[in-house]
Amino acid sequence: MGRTQSEPREGWSARLRHPAAPYVAPFAAFLLILSVQDYLRFLGVWEAPLRFLVLGLVILLFARRVLDLRVASPVPTLLLGIAVFGLWIAPDLLWPGFREHWLFQNSLLGSGGGALDPELRLSPLFLVFRFLRAVVIVPIVEELFWRGWLMRWLIRSDFESVPLGSYTPVSFWVSAILFASEHGSYWDVGLLAGIAYNLWIVKTKRLGDCILAHAVTNASLSAYVIWTGQWRYWP
Repeated sequence: MGRTQSEPREGWSARLRHPAAPYVAPFAAFLLILSVQDYLRFLGVWEAPLRFLVLGLVILLFARRVLDLRVASPVPTLLLGIAVFGLWIAPDLLWPGFREHWLFQNSLLGSGGGALDPELRLSPLFLVFRFLRAVVIVPIVEELFWRGWLMRWLIRSDFESVPLGSYTPVSFWVSAILFASEHGSYWDVGLLAGIAYNLWIVKTKRLGDCILAHAVTNASLSAYVIWTGQWRYWP
């Protein structure tokens, strides 16, 4: 009986020690919270601090041992992050109404319009933690999953034997396309961003450079959202 009772604990412990857990678990938690975000509206301005705290704890619990924030090429990485931000907003600036095309607004992808509650837009607490989530949490969660795990796993299931930044056409393009799909009606610029970040991990061989580039993109976009009121970029 005693051994039977310990088996679930041993199973959970084994999952925590699985090589993929540090890369996949934070992203899974991120998607889970996204899937129930409509049920979190009752939290009001406290939704953003709570999300930040929960995801931060998940990262610390699972990913701390594999997270390497060292940057090999700081200046080019900063410039890449800014360039991807430019790519993100360029279509809407150059072609007003571009995002209303059926390719971007349909039953599968949803709409690109921002639905942020007007009360939240005026809350410094919400805006600060929403900004921090975009700049700190999202780059770590997504880069661990897309560039840290999936690109390597697509090359070999024993992904730890595959060096960071290893390239095959399948791993490069499948991860970029799936990254694009994660961004819904912004799949087009999501694809360009995925290609840019994939190229950067192939070049630098460092996750830290991709996390920094992603953080700069998100910081620039978030500042743009708050400054201009273009809330559609904040789902």
